[in-house]
This record gives sequence, structure tokens and C-alpha cells, in this order.
Amino acid sequence: MSKRKSRNTKGKIVNAAWKLFYEQGYDDTTIEEIVETSGTSRGSFYHYFEGKDALLSSLSYLFDEKYEELTKQFTDVMSTIDKLLFMNHELFFMIENSISIDLLARLYSSQLITKGDKHLLDTNRTYYKLIRQVVMEGIEKGELRDDVAVNEITKAYALFERALLYDWCICNGDYSLYKYSGDMLPRFLEGYKN
Repeated sequence: MSKRKSRNTKGKIVNAAWKLFYEQGYDDTTIEEIVETSGTSRGSFYHYFEGKDALLSSLSYLFDEKYEELTKQFTDVMSTIDKLLFMNHELFFMIENSISIDLLARLYSSQLITKGDKHLLDTNRTYYKLIRQVVMEGIEKGELRDDVAVNEITKAYALFERALLYDWCICNGDYSLYKYSGDMLPRFLEGYKN
């Protein structure tokens, strides 16, 4: 199976699963429904995932797809800070409107007990590569401080986003995630401006 076809098949399964999780809830969604909605096969499902629980970590895959889509909307007039704020706003808006708090909380709890790969911390993810690239460009343009390493700024940014998501989960979504981040993220990024 080609790499692209493989990625498309996995993507179909992930997208179908999260759509069903949102509509029906995690516990009420079966593997059969995921396979049927994705237009794939049970064999394909089990090729990529050991079971339904393994799909929890695939949320990071869905986020990465969104980030790739968002980078296509960057313009030449956007500053580094504008790009980071845009990506955060759009992703958090998507999360608030299409990912249930219960599922997000399950993802976070699964990462706490995972013995193997911790997908949220995988620096080879599209998310980290993209943030690193935007930060590096910001330093090269003189928009961000050059006395702090690219990886340190990237790590701090990711930590800030995870903290907001975690807090939103434990507060049971009592406030607007993307609006609150829209207030707080610019303050956080101010410390990295040149």
C-alpha cells in the first residue's frame, strides 16, 4: 500500500471515529460504525488501531491535519505573532465546537498513563514542526527574541496551549476556550517579542 493511500485510509478512520464520538459519545460508538462511516474495512481498522481506545491518541492526528490546512491560509503580511494567534484561535474554535470535553479529557488521561508513545509530546508531529518553523522565521525576521532557543519557545508555546486545554477540561467547558485563549495568548507571547 502506498504511503499516501495508507495515510488517507488512516485519516478516513480517524475522521469518521471522531465525528461519531462527537455525535454519539465515545461509549456508544462501535468499531463497526466507525468502519462503515469511514468506508474502509475491519482489516484496515485493525491494521492501524488495536481497538477503539487506541483512537484516543489519534486526536493529535486530527489536530495536525487542521494545522496543515491552516498554514495554507498564511499571508505575507502576517507577523509571527499573527500566525501563532491565528492557528491557536482556529484550532481552539474547532475543539470547542466539534470535540467533546469528555473525549478531550480521556485523551489527556490516556497520556498520563501511557507507557509507550505520548502523542501529545511527540516533537515529530506536524504541530511541533510547524510551530518550530514559524518561531524560527520570527527570530530570523527579528520579530522574536534571539536570546531564547527556537526549541524553548516552541516547548513553552505547546505547554501554554496544553495548560489552557487542560484547564478548560477540568472546568467542564464553563468558558469559551478560544475567546479566553484570545485574551491570554497575546500576553504570553509578549514575553518573546523582540
